[in-house]
Amino acid sequence: MKRAGTLRLLSDLSNFSGAARLRELLAGDPAVRVRCSADGRHLLLLRPPGAPAPQLLVSVRGPGAELERSWPTGQPSPLDAFFLPWPARPALVLVWESGLAEVWGAGVGPSWRLLQSTELCPGDGARVVAVAAPRGRLVWCEERQVGTEGRLGPPAAAFSHCVCLRTLEPSGEASTNLGRTYVLLHHCPPFGLLASRKDLFLVPTATTWPGVAHVLLIWSLGKGKVMVAAPGLGLSYSKSLNPGQGDTWDFRTLLRSLPGLLSPREPLAVHTWAPTPQGLLLLDFKGTVHLVQSHGGTRTVGTLQEAPVGLQRSAALGTFHGTLACVLGSTLELLDMGSGQLLERKVLSTDRVHMLEPPTPGMEDEEELETQGGLRLLSAVGLFCVGWEAPQGVELPSAKDLVFEEACGYYQRRSLRGAKLTPEELRHNSTFRAPQALASILQGHLPPSTLLTTLRVELRDYRGLEQLKAQLVAGDDEEAGWTELAEQEVGRLLRTELVGDHLAQLNTVFQALPTAAWAATLRTLQLQPDGNGKLRSQAPPDMWKKVLWGTTAGNEPPNGILPPFELLCQCLYQLEPRWLPPFVELAQQQGGPGWRAGSPGLPLYRRALAVLGEEGARPEALELELLLGSGRPNAVLQAVGQLVQKEQWERALDAGLALGPSSPLLRSEIFKLLLAEFAQHRRLDAHLPLLSVLCPPELAPAEILLLLRTYLPDEVGPPTPFPKPGAEAPLTVGLLRTLLEQTGAQGQPSGPVLSLYEDILWDPGTPPPAPPRDL
Repeated sequence: MKRAGTLRLLSDLSNFSGAARLRELLAGDPAVRVRCSADGRHLLLLRPPGAPAPQLLVSVRGPGAELERSWPTGQPSPLDAFFLPWPARPALVLVWESGLAEVWGAGVGPSWRLLQSTELCPGDGARVVAVAAPRGRLVWCEERQVGTEGRLGPPAAAFSHCVCLRTLEPSGEASTNLGRTYVLLHHCPPFGLLASRKDLFLVPTATTWPGVAHVLLIWSLGKGKVMVAAPGLGLSYSKSLNPGQGDTWDFRTLLRSLPGLLSPREPLAVHTWAPTPQGLLLLDFKGTVHLVQSHGGTRTVGTLQEAPVGLQRSAALGTFHGTLACVLGSTLELLDMGSGQLLERKVLSTDRVHMLEPPTPGMEDEEELETQGGLRLLSAVGLFCVGWEAPQGVELPSAKDLVFEEACGYYQRRSLRGAKLTPEELRHNSTFRAPQALASILQGHLPPSTLLTTLRVELRDYRGLEQLKAQLVAGDDEEAGWTELAEQEVGRLLRTELVGDHLAQLNTVFQALPTAAWAATLRTLQLQPDGNGKLRSQAPPDMWKKVLWGTTAGNEPPNGILPPFELLCQCLYQLEPRWLPPFVELAQQQGGPGWRAGSPGLPLYRRALAVLGEEGARPEALELELLLGSGRPNAVLQAVGQLVQKEQWERALDAGLALGPSSPLLRSEIFKLLLAEFAQHRRLDAHLPLLSVLCPPELAPAEILLLLRTYLPDEVGPPTPFPKPGAEAPLTVGLLRTLLEQTGAQGQPSGPVLSLYEDILWDPGTPPPAPPRDL
């Protein structure tokens, strides 16, 4: 049976704030830029620079106030604006051509407020030509003065741009965190920036130098790599690029190192670009639609019935359920992405139509779950959804039935204890597994409205997850879908009691998709690095208690299933080993004295070391960092012992000096260990000042001499004034006096002399006056 495409009206815009102004801008200005928030509730309209007021309008569906701003004539207006995917509150960022960036957020009240303002281009003369905001980052292409990049001549003057990056994350309720600036590309042509949910595309523009206008770049944000592709030549190359590790490129050097990319070729003749989860769609002036995939390969998707004539005619591209949708003027065409066959062609009532991305799965309103996955069209007439009619006999379960199922499952597990069922108990574990047949148990027990209100968030996440699974089974957007599914599952599981099946499921997700699982862990535990190489977390203690709880000492986990803490350490060891010691140190701080972090007698550093393998096969540098950061006396002494064996004297001394006043005994033990080395050989002489500082203040010079006498090597023969050739030099009086002077000065008493040696060390140098002699 042939499928039938549907154009369903979702809203006539009357339920949006500022509906009259919204319709006016959509109907009047064909060049207006339209963006949608991740939850689908907010619409942003930005008019191009130089347009009459207002230039910016943010409208919200349901309760809330619109944001409307205009700039006087002659004053610059924003170059671009984006919604930020922050689940806690709606927020947007405005970027000007001068490099000014403003972050706006909707607070607790009805109005919007400015959260932060910063300059992206601190240098004089820099100009932003393109900007994008992919996944918590702000990426822009800026033109720099030729003088700042060196003396460039034609055609090198066309490579006076650079592409920069800053992280952008929420902080608290009314502030943002802007990371430092990374430069991804130096000496590059002007690039347009387009972002999908997993990739950033750098595409040539009309002002790009013709010699490289056939090259585009695809940066995979989660994988740390960039594809350099030339669709017209059929060439693509993969390069690693991790800005967090300081990776950066010179664009001209990069192209010269890749064979074939600089072959003579016509620039890409593209009418419209469109990023999608499958890759980058491009519509040429012949009406052919091509797909540039994330791995750099290019294939033709299909050809439209009519070709765009000039740049004046608007066009919009999008995909849903294996279908390509193209709006060209007032015509909507649906093509099968596999065969390129035209499935349906519709004539719309207006030629000013904007295509919106579907809401992010898990963030939709409950009333939009039925239309999940479909494309949305916006015009002055209203907001529409493009999709296919559901086959006969296939129905999604209603919200009420799902709530009943979950209530029955929880009631079935808890019925033996005789406790009364409450909505609070139902949402405690956030577990959604129950048969439909037991729904009759709750009929009349609690009003459905109470259950629906209490379980609204959990129900939304569950239904979004179920539909995402259905899309994966159908083979739609497989790679992005699995990543998204892993992030949702890890976030849900970390909020449950991690025992039994839940723990086994968490292990499975981390083994299959470690990168996506760790990204979800970062958001759930709210992990953020500071400027000192440490980690901080704003997650509640209950969350950390679930993560740090482990098996009892001596009991191995069944079937290789790791406890949550060991699982996170293993994943971090595979992805970013340098962050494992700060993570363990943070976990030790989160445990605190209020409750036992882990099993009795099993410190967290030992649980982390067990993940690294057997003793002797572990990475030495990582093992040392874990031992030194543990703060446990035995672990620190073990680490210092290893450093002494490696003759890393300065690091061993620093480890002792880093111990605060709360560990005087441990500091004293480290000093005695190093003092023994000082007595036996001369390789520690260069670090004698640090050894003197490490000396405990209560240790008198006499006690130091007694210790040195204990540690001195036994004399084999009679003493000689000079050592034999090649033999170890003995401890000299000069070194000994220097040590005793520095250590004795730290604890100089104010009372009478208590030691036979202290009167020598503290002698001011002038002898006392001689007593008078009897004549």
